[in-house]
Amino acid sequence: MVFQKKCSSIERKHTYMEIYFEETKKKVKLLSSLIVFEGMKKIAVFTSGGDAPGMNACIRAVVRSAIHYGLEVVGVVRGYDGMINGSFTPMTRKSVSNIIQKGGTMLKSARSEDFRTKEGRAKAYKQIRENGIEGIVAIGGNGTFTGAKLFYDEYKIPIIGAPGTIDNDLYGSDFTIGYDTAVNTSLDAIDKIRDTADAHDRVFFIEVMGRDTGYIAVRSGIGGGAEMAIIPENNTTSTEIVEKLKASNSKLKGSHIIVVAEGDVAGKSVILANEVKEALPELDTKVSILGHIQRGGAPTAADRVLASRLGVGAVEGLIHGQKNVMVGVINHEVVYTSLEDAIEKKKPVNQDIVRIIDVLNGRTY
Repeated sequence: MVFQKKCSSIERKHTYMEIYFEETKKKVKLLSSLIVFEGMKKIAVFTSGGDAPGMNACIRAVVRSAIHYGLEVVGVVRGYDGMINGSFTPMTRKSVSNIIQKGGTMLKSARSEDFRTKEGRAKAYKQIRENGIEGIVAIGGNGTFTGAKLFYDEYKIPIIGAPGTIDNDLYGSDFTIGYDTAVNTSLDAIDKIRDTADAHDRVFFIEVMGRDTGYIAVRSGIGGGAEMAIIPENNTTSTEIVEKLKASNSKLKGSHIIVVAEGDVAGKSVILANEVKEALPELDTKVSILGHIQRGGAPTAADRVLASRLGVGAVEGLIHGQKNVMVGVINHEVVYTSLEDAIEKKKPVNQDIVRIIDVLNGRTY
């Protein structure tokens, strides 16, 4: 059954809240509710840290959903630095037209050293207060959320994070904005490299991004038919790689693609390739580091939809009174996770997916 109750006189489009109840075995369960809080009039949105394809789609969703619910919204240019310097720009439906398909971020991004200090955060709060901002949507990754949590702890400004990082390493969401696009960008490169690897019977070590996780490596590795995916979670050694290559060569396999997650060791793919070459000098080994190409380009449909859901979810979370949380999607449902958990907790790579690479390459060990 559906109940409707008139809210207090709010001069906005939505003057009703709906509460849906499901009656089961004489018990009533609250499923969802929506009410526009009278005190929330103006919010801000910004992007920070490493850019990710789909950030523009999320900005668009935040702006348009805020306007839909009768809120004023401003964009903060260049992340936390812009907050400190008061670089605010009014956002309208028109200002976010024709950006959903674009990579990068229209609000620019920056890593702020000043915001790491109490003095810097005090300046940011002064700007927020003087501009009448009552809630913030922060689009970014681990570093962005660390700053957001500090800011909330010190000044209690309601903040909701939207996970925008190609690394897919944030606890509290199955996928992050930009991850799917980065995987497909990597996959396109792997397909092209495989052509030349096959022509010359070469072993290619292809390094992909991912910070200290192997999500991009695993998924692009499976999609690209790689013989191995080397990820930080499994601590694979060059000795293990050599043994697998020997087994593959015994099956008269010529070329090999080995996808390597960058991890926390600079030039990890180069190090592994050199060690393998030393053990198997007869192999023609090459290294290709894909680098920042993975951060650019038009976002995939999956990233555009995810970014749109998270943008709307962030605004609706502020409306509901959520704060100091990250909005995410788990099992196709929008959820909210504390910023502390999103930052501190690990999201392990599914080892059942990792083993698929071995299975598809005929390995049973």
